[in-house]
Amino acid sequence: MRLGEGESARPGARLRAAMAAHKPLIIPGCYNAMSARVLEDVGFPGLYMSGYGTSLSLLGLPDAGLVTQTEMALNARLIASAVRLPLIADADTGFGNAINVARTVEEYIRSGVAGMHLEDQVAPKRCGHVAGREVIDRDEAVGKIRAAAAVRDAIDPSFVLIARTDARGAHGGSMEEAIWRANAYLAAGADLAFVEGPASKAEVAEICAAVRGPVFYNMTGISPRMSESEMAELGIAVCILPGAAMRATLMAVHDFATALKEHGPMAEAEFDRRFQQHPVGNLHVFSGFDRIREMEAAWLPAESATKYEGTLGHMPKPAE
Repeated sequence: MRLGEGESARPGARLRAAMAAHKPLIIPGCYNAMSARVLEDVGFPGLYMSGYGTSLSLLGLPDAGLVTQTEMALNARLIASAVRLPLIADADTGFGNAINVARTVEEYIRSGVAGMHLEDQVAPKRCGHVAGREVIDRDEAVGKIRAAAAVRDAIDPSFVLIARTDARGAHGGSMEEAIWRANAYLAAGADLAFVEGPASKAEVAEICAAVRGPVFYNMTGISPRMSESEMAELGIAVCILPGAAMRATLMAVHDFATALKEHGPMAEAEFDRRFQQHPVGNLHVFSGFDRIREMEAAWLPAESATKYEGTLGHMPKPAE
């Protein structure tokens, strides 16, 4: 939780330091500020904002190009404001041509995001593990990366630009085309290359061998699951697990709702008994009420603490 406890270094600089310290850097995906807080509490070195998770959690809609730049940038800002970890955020296609990309990069940098990935799909885009994708032509795609790199360099050179190509699994696509694009995007100024949707470990190995720069890997959907040591052997720089936390949430909420429907309101009492034994089982402590009282003690008149006397409910710890 931030609330005045942020970091002085730029988010991009902190992400680059994490990339240097962890090879590969393993980053789980979040979909809102609450899920980001949970992942931070467990102790990961960075976070990823899922575009699929943003669309489904905010709109209840699939990742099919229905979420807007305003909604994506707002979610990124809220997540980055809630945690102290560097955040990589999905930026879809940049929400238009190269001119729109310029604004998107500005918005993401000013939102406190450490890095973003930009893809070469035709708009409206869709999840990179769903059939029916198309990609824009090479010249337009390279131009969009050049625009993103120019804005990054002008505003915050530490900001991490990740260039994604969906050419491997797109209509008329191929691995050869995907690798060509990945290298062209790196030459245009991207920091990492992201070939979406390899279908086997052999394809991942081919990407790592042929791409002339750091490789960003999305371990989800049709792509193979690998251990950290396997990824290190291949030379993967960063690996995201974008939707696992969202799927875990969906399953947990569905299971609780089913129990409530089948057993009535006392199912909540049974859940509460189990929840209180969990590491995040004190909801008020996890949400940050102790930090609120600490801030009150530091900045409000001393007599403001009298509001706690004789009251019922969770009692935040007083400042020491």
